[in-house]
Amino acid sequence: MPYIKRDIEDKILALSKEYSCILITGPRQVGKTTVLKQLMDAGREYVTLDDLEERGLAKRDPAMFLQMHSTPIMIDEVQYAPELFSYLKIEIDRGAAPGTYWLTGSQAFKLMELAQESLAGRVAILRMPSLSQHEIYGTGNCAPFTLALSALKAREATNAPADLAQMYERIWKGSMPGLVSGKFTDRDVFYSSYLQTYIDRDVQEQVQLADPLLFHDFVRAAACRAGQMLNVHDIAQDVGVSDDTAKRWLQVLEKSDVIFFLRPYSNNLLKRTVKTPKMYFFDTGLVAYLTRYSSPEILANGAINGAILENYVVSEVLKSYHNNAKECLLWYYRDSNSNEIDMVMESDGKLHPLEIKRSVNPGKELIGVFAHLDKASVPRGHGAILCIRPKLSAINSDNYIVPIWMI
Repeated sequence: MPYIKRDIEDKILALSKEYSCILITGPRQVGKTTVLKQLMDAGREYVTLDDLEERGLAKRDPAMFLQMHSTPIMIDEVQYAPELFSYLKIEIDRGAAPGTYWLTGSQAFKLMELAQESLAGRVAILRMPSLSQHEIYGTGNCAPFTLALSALKAREATNAPADLAQMYERIWKGSMPGLVSGKFTDRDVFYSSYLQTYIDRDVQEQVQLADPLLFHDFVRAAACRAGQMLNVHDIAQDVGVSDDTAKRWLQVLEKSDVIFFLRPYSNNLLKRTVKTPKMYFFDTGLVAYLTRYSSPEILANGAINGAILENYVVSEVLKSYHNNAKECLLWYYRDSNSNEIDMVMESDGKLHPLEIKRSVNPGKELIGVFAHLDKASVPRGHGAILCIRPKLSAINSDNYIVPIWMI
C-alpha cells in the first residue's frame, strides 16, 4: 500500500535532534508505528512489546531489556511495560545522544502521566491523531489553522477543494489510515473489528466490563450525540446504565483519544455562560458507522448532517495543531439566552469567533452573535464563517468566509 506522508514528520525529526527520547502517543491504528518505521534509518533497532517475550523481559528486568537491545532503538507499544521509564531516565541522564529512544504508545493520558512522572524534562511527547484532510487530499506543508489572511491564502495552495457532496464523502469515509490507504476495503468490517479490539484490549484494562456489548452500545449512543452539548443522563438512559457509570465510560473514551470535549468559553466578565461541554469524535467515519449511515449521500441528507459537519470541522482544526506539536486554545460560546458561537479560538492575545454553516452562501447576519465576545476581558480579533463556499471570501475587513476544505 502507498505510504501517506504525515504532517508531523518534520516535527519528529527536528525534536530527535534535541531530545534523547521521543514519545508518540495516540489512539489505536492511527499510524504511529508506520510513520516512525518510515523515518528510521537502517541502524535503528525495532522492538515491539506486543511480543509477549519482549514484554515479559521489559517488565521483569527492564535494565536487562535495555542491555539486550542496541541503540538507537524504537520501542513500540511501550505502555505495556511502564517499568522501563525509570531505567530510560537513568540512561538519558548518563548522556544518551539525541534521538536515541523512539517510543510509541496508545492510551495517551495514562501513558503521558507515567512518562511525565519518570521522564520530566527528558522526553518530547507528541500526540498523533488520525489522518487530517490535508494529509489525505492536500500537498506540501500544513501550518496550524489561524485567521491570518496570509496563512489562509497559503492554505488555498496546499489543500484540495471539495464541494458539498465531496465534503460528506470525506466525513463518511473517515480518517483511519487502514481505510484511507486501501489496505482494508470493507468499511463495516474494519470499524467493527476496530471497536472489538479497542474494547478487548484498551477498555477492559481500564474498566472491568461485565458485558462488553453494553460498552459497544454506549459508544453508539455517544456517537448519536456527536457535536452536541453533553447530556450524560440521556446517554446513560439509552444504554441502561447509571449516570456514574456513563461518566466513567466517557472518561475512558476521552483518555483513549476516541472522543474529546470542547469546553464553554467564560471569564469573570461573561456572567451568564453555560457550563456544559460539547462532545466530539476524532474520526467522523466511526460516527457515521455507529449511526448506521450506509453512504455519504444518505449522511448528507440525514438528521445528523449539521452536527457531524461541525464535528468534522472542530476535529480538523485540532489536528492541524497536534500535527505541529502545538496546543490549541479552543472553546465554544453559549449563554443563558441561547446565543451560541460554534468555536472561539484564542491566539496572539485575541479571541477569534468561528461559525460553522452547511451553506455555500452564508448571510452576513451570522456574524452578529460575535459581538457577545466584546464583553470579555480579551479583545476580539478577526472572525470567520466556515462553510461550503468554493473559494476564500470575506463579509468585511474583520470577518472572512473560509471554505471548510481549507482547514
